[in-house]
Amino acid sequence: MYVDRQQVQKRMGGRLVQNNIFKFIFFCATIFGLAVLAMLLYRILTQGLGWLNVDFLQNFASRRPEQAGVKAALVGSLWLMAVVAPVSLFLGVGTALYLEEYAKKNKFNDFIKLNISNLAGVPSIVFGLLGLTIFVRELALGRSILAAGLTMSLLILPVIVVAAQEAIRSVPRDLREASFGMGATKWQTIYRVVLPAAIPGILTGSILALSRAVGETAPLVVVGLPTFIAYLPAGVLDTATVLPMQIYNWTSRPQADFQSVAAAGIIVLLAFLILMNSIAVFIRNKFQKRY
Repeated sequence: MYVDRQQVQKRMGGRLVQNNIFKFIFFCATIFGLAVLAMLLYRILTQGLGWLNVDFLQNFASRRPEQAGVKAALVGSLWLMAVVAPVSLFLGVGTALYLEEYAKKNKFNDFIKLNISNLAGVPSIVFGLLGLTIFVRELALGRSILAAGLTMSLLILPVIVVAAQEAIRSVPRDLREASFGMGATKWQTIYRVVLPAAIPGILTGSILALSRAVGETAPLVVVGLPTFIAYLPAGVLDTATVLPMQIYNWTSRPQADFQSVAAAGIIVLLAFLILMNSIAVFIRNKFQKRY
């Protein structure tokens, strides 16, 4: 087949120019996002570091900014994660395993998968209304940690299901067939072959989902979680506040010093997220080296 080199060179030059233009646009978009993030971090750090000390971590909420602290909110966030993490991971991974390994390939199951993917984009306040209706009122759990945790579990459940499905789907078929060839049952294959190989991908989605649950405020506002508490919860049926709710309360105060206190609270929340993500990434990398 005859190839016109001049025509190829002409088109290649235009494609290279187009490539450089889009490369520059994407580079500018990246720099813009990083610049905005840097400005936000700079303002938070310069405004909140002066208020961040041991007393700030040990004090309860107060109407005086110099005496305000995040002790109740920090402990409340830990209690909330103690409910959200096991519930969402158990239900999310279990749903993904059923849809990928046991459910028949038909239009009805495809419809279920499509709706689960759509649920991942539903505004968080809708889940707050659902939690208020079911957990707070119908199940009479009140404004407890359990009601808030179940609501946040519903919020991040679709994200975990979709991430787990993709991780399970990415496991090579050869591993399953080799396990069946050795005489393993379907559940033994899933438990000993599929799940270990899919854990890095499952944890990646779970990290993002749990991070969203830690930083969300709208569903907790709808559920009615309080913003001012001066005691520590003793169980999941007690009322508690969390870091986003406490920060939301401080930012709504008219005193200027409370804006700096809120910035200090944001620093604590960021440190909490970084610590949680670091632990999850460590676990993910450990399994990734093995499989």
